Amino acid sequence: MTASNLPEVWEWAEYYCPWCYITAVRLQEALPEYQGRVKLRMRPFPLEVLGSGPAPRDILDQEWWLAAIQEPKAAFAPFAGNDFPTTTLPAFEAVWCALQQDEALSFKYDLRIRRAFFAESRNIGRPEVLFELAEEDGLDMTAFSRAYESGAARDAVLAEGRIGKETFGVRGTPTVMLADGKRLHPPVAFPKFTDRKIVSIGQLPCIGDGCLDATRGLFEQAIAHHSSVGVASEDAK
Repeated sequence: MTASNLPEVWEWAEYYCPWCYITAVRLQEALPEYQGRVKLRMRPFPLEVLGSGPAPRDILDQEWWLAAIQEPKAAFAPFAGNDFPTTTLPAFEAVWCALQQDEALSFKYDLRIRRAFFAESRNIGRPEVLFELAEEDGLDMTAFSRAYESGAARDAVLAEGRIGKETFGVRGTPTVMLADGKRLHPPVAFPKFTDRKIVSIGQLPCIGDGCLDATRGLFEQAIAHHSSVGVASEDAK
C-alpha cells in the first residue's frame, strides 16, 4: 500500500481534554507497529470556537484524576498557580506549524504540549511557552517561527475543525473515526455529570497493557474496514 491509500485513523482532539490526552498517548504508542499499514491523523477541534466554549476549570479539575488513573503512561499533576490557559488556539496553531516540518515530530510535539499542561502547569495558551516547547523538541525554530507568524496556522486549524463539525458531525472530544466517518470507540471510561459534579463513571474498558491491546484493535478495525470497502468497490465494478 502506498501512503496515499492507507487506511486512516483520525482523532479529533482538544488540548484542554484529558481524555484526548490519554487517547493520543495510546494511539501514538501503538502506531509504530502499524507503520506502512495505517496512517494516524491528529485533527484539531477547538471547542472554544466549534463547541460550547473552553472546558471550565471546575469541570477539568474533576476529570483530571479520573483520566490519570486510566493511563499511567500519561503524566498528570495538579495545575499549580494562577496562570491557567484561557485559550488553546495557540497550541493548535503551533502543532500545525510543526506538521509543516515533519509528521513524526508533530506527533511528538502534540504529546509534549499535552504533558506541559497536564503535568507541568504550563500555560499552553501563551505563544512563548509553545516556542520553548518547540525548541525543547528539536524543531527547526526558523521554519517554526516563520510558519507561526504567517497567520496561516489559525485559518488552517479553523478550516479543518469546521470540516469535522459540518462534514463529519463531530460535537465533542475525543472523537475517533475512520476517513469515511465510521466511528471508533477508544477504550476510555467517561464520567457522567449532574449539576457540574461527577456522579458516576462507566466501567473501565481495560487495565494496564490491556488498554494498548484495545488501542491496537482500533488500527485493526481500520485495516479490516478498508479491506472490506475495497472488496465491495471491486465487486461493484
